Amino acid sequence: MRRTRMTDHPVAGALFVLPFFLVVLAFLVVPLGYAFWLSLSSRSLALGERFTGFDNYVRAFSDPVLLDGVLRVVVFGAVQIPVMLGLALAGALMLDAVTTRFAVAFRLVAFMPYAVPAVLGALMWGFLYSRTFGPFAELPTVVGGEPVEFFSTDLLLLSLGNIVTWAWTGYNMIVLYSALRAVPREMYEAAMIDGASQVQIALRIKVPAIRQAIALAAIFTVIGTMQFFVEPYVMARFAPQISAGYTPNLYAYNQAFAYSDFHYSAAISFSLGFVVFVAAYVFVLLTRKRRSS
Repeated sequence: MRRTRMTDHPVAGALFVLPFFLVVLAFLVVPLGYAFWLSLSSRSLALGERFTGFDNYVRAFSDPVLLDGVLRVVVFGAVQIPVMLGLALAGALMLDAVTTRFAVAFRLVAFMPYAVPAVLGALMWGFLYSRTFGPFAELPTVVGGEPVEFFSTDLLLLSLGNIVTWAWTGYNMIVLYSALRAVPREMYEAAMIDGASQVQIALRIKVPAIRQAIALAAIFTVIGTMQFFVEPYVMARFAPQISAGYTPNLYAYNQAFAYSDFHYSAAISFSLGFVVFVAAYVFVLLTRKRRSS
């Protein structure tokens, strides 16, 4: 009688998936469940820990400090996201049009900022922005101008946006360039035979062909922007005007580890996750309607 192989047994597939399932359960599902339970309760010296339902969420959506941080991040993203994706798309189109060794070197150099840890990148830019010993602040004095105060209230968001753009443009450029490489070359050859220029090929063939990749990069960028944390947290030591509620994630972090209000911090985190989910879903709907129209 022939023995049944292990891989033919219906339990074999479940055994292969079990380690991944256990990791997800232990490090994602259980912590999220515990954090959600924390968000539904509160602790006080007089009453101790008690179940309060959605009171923390009502407090979060009416907290002026949190709402101010959300508005600041929205304004930040409205400027920074189009700039970064525009630069990434322009770089990807340029790489796709160039077939020399320069393209390989440029891909490596453009991707390098993404490989630098965010904390180190923010510290590096903090040095470059410094009015005391940074090289950038003193550049206008060469032509008789005044030193630039990159940490001033008017320029702070632009300075932070420059850091994020520097770190993530190369990553998005490689994603878009990979999508461009999957476009059939015959489409370009046919367009060239019809007399299309390189600019027309880029705008009318290449960009529409990778519209889904652009939308995916935009969605991930929106999610990352709403979770803006590392750069303002590091730059707070250089810019005192970066308060505890400068961004929603920074506000949740300080509520938990500066004020020990873990319950309210968990509610802020889940509220932010809900807002990010709604924003991403609306963006997906809008892009689908544009593709179908």
